[in-house]
Amino acid sequence: MAEIINLRMARKAKARDAAEKQAAENRVIHGQTKAEKQVRKAEKARAEKAHRAGKIDDASKKDTPEQG
Repeated sequence: MAEIINLRMARKAKARDAAEKQAAENRVIHGQTKAEKQVRKAEKARAEKAHRAGKIDDASKKDTPEQG
């Protein structure tokens, strides 16, 4: 004969297992050490600074007289 199981408990156990699997995947994807976070922050700041350095200022356009 088959073993009798409580379906409610089996359903909750399955949900817990799925949640733990998802949590483990998220830890791998999003988990960073403090050093990694600092490196990422420094790279972002450097990229923003380089981006701003290449930006053309609108004030130089306003100094020229308009034609027409």
